Amino acid sequence: MGDLVIRSQKLGKQYRIGALQKGYRTLRESIVDAASAPWRLLRRSIRGESAPEDELIWALRDIDFEVRQGEVLGVIGRNGAGKSTLLKVLARITEPTVGRVQVAGRVGSLLEVGTGFHPELTGRENTYLNGAILGMRHAEIDQRFDEIVAFSEIEKFIDTPVKHYSSGMFLRLAFAVAAHLTPEILLVDEVLAVGDERFQKKCMGKMESVGKEGRTILFVSHNMNAIHRLCPRVILLEEGRVAADGDTSEVIAQYLNADRSEMDCKEWSTPEQAPGDSTARLKRVRLLDNRGRPRSAFEIREPVQIEVEYWALDSKQPFMPILLIHNENGVCILETAANHDPAYAGKSRKRGIYRSVCRVPGNFFNEGMFHVDVLVRVLVPRRYFVRESNLLSFRIQDSGSGLSVKGDFPKAWSGVVAPILPWQTEIRPLGSTAAASLPKARK
Repeated sequence: MGDLVIRSQKLGKQYRIGALQKGYRTLRESIVDAASAPWRLLRRSIRGESAPEDELIWALRDIDFEVRQGEVLGVIGRNGAGKSTLLKVLARITEPTVGRVQVAGRVGSLLEVGTGFHPELTGRENTYLNGAILGMRHAEIDQRFDEIVAFSEIEKFIDTPVKHYSSGMFLRLAFAVAAHLTPEILLVDEVLAVGDERFQKKCMGKMESVGKEGRTILFVSHNMNAIHRLCPRVILLEEGRVAADGDTSEVIAQYLNADRSEMDCKEWSTPEQAPGDSTARLKRVRLLDNRGRPRSAFEIREPVQIEVEYWALDSKQPFMPILLIHNENGVCILETAANHDPAYAGKSRKRGIYRSVCRVPGNFFNEGMFHVDVLVRVLVPRRYFVRESNLLSFRIQDSGSGLSVKGDFPKAWSGVVAPILPWQTEIRPLGSTAAASLPKARK
C-alpha cells in the first residue's frame, strides 16, 4: 500500500432491523405461528427468496476512499449517515457485509466513553489492559504511564475501580490512554463533548500534536469548528454513501447548505410539541426586518432582528434566551445573550410567555448564508433547558446600492463580518528641508 494506511473498496455494511411491534396474540395464534415457521423458511429457501426488504438496512454502501500516513481526516454527516459504523468497521469491531477495507498499522479507537474498560478494574489496571488490547508491550505502557495519568488529571483516583468514576473521569482516562499509547492510526468518534471546555481544548491540542507526529487520525464530529481546526480533508456521508470528499471548507459548506433554504420562522402550537423541558419550552423563533416583517434575505446594510418567544414554566430559575450565529462553514461568528436586558438580569422568571428580540445592526454581517442556534439556559452555573441547532437560516446580499463596507469594490469583502469602522486620518505639511529631500515624481 506504500504510504497508504487505509484503503476502502466498495465497502458496505447491512443490518437486519426488527419487525414492527405487533399486538398481543392469543395462545392459539402463537402455536400456529410456531408450527408453520419451519415450512415458511423451507418455502423461502426453495424459491431463493431473501428476507423482506423492510427488514434490511444499509448503514454503509459503496464506500471508496484512501487515507495516507500522517493524514488527519474528518468524517461528517447527519445522525444515521453511517459515521460510527464506518469507524467500527475500521476498528474491526464489526465485519463488512460486502467489499473490503485494508488497514496497515496498529489502531487505537475512542468510539465511546470507556470503551474496553472493565468496571471492576482500577484506572491503573484498565490502562494496562487497554494498552494490551491496542497491541502495546508492557514496557511501552510503563514508559508512558506517568504521562497518561498526568494528562487525565485523576492521579488521586488511579487505583480506584472505574465503576466509581464520573463520565468526565472516564473520558479523561479513556482519551489519555488512546492518545498516548502510540497507535499508528487513531479513530475518534464524537466523545469530546462529554468533557468540560478546558479539557476539550486540552484534547484538541493533544490531537493536533498527535497529527504532527505523523500518526493518522480519523475524526468524527458534529463540531465544525473542531473539524476546521484539525482536518485539512473531510468526507461527507449521506445515507451511508460518500457524498463529498475534499477540502474541508468546501465539504462543510456543502453539508451545512444541503437541502436547506432560507427559513424565517419556526413555531410550535403547544408546549407538549415544543423543544425544551419542564422549565422552559420554545414557542416561536422568527427573523424580522426593521419593520417587524418576517424575512430570510437581507441587504448587507439592513438590520437583522431575531425574535425568540418561549413558555416559562418554572419560576425558580433566572434563565434567558441565547443566540449563536454560524456562517456557512460552521464557524460561530456571534454569541449573544439577554443578560444585559434589564428584564432578565439576575431575576427569576414568572410563569408566562416571554418574547425577546435581538437586533443586529446593518453592515455587520458579510455576504453569505448564516444559521441560527437558539438556547434557553442559566448562565452560571451553566444549565440548558432548550438547545436547538440551525432553527433559522438567512442570507446576506449586497445589491451595490447604498452605503456598505464594500463601497465601489466589485467583489465580496474578506472576513466573516463586514462592519463599517471609523477611520481618522491626519495630514501634516512637510517642511521645506524635508520636501527637498524627497525624490521627484516622474513625468
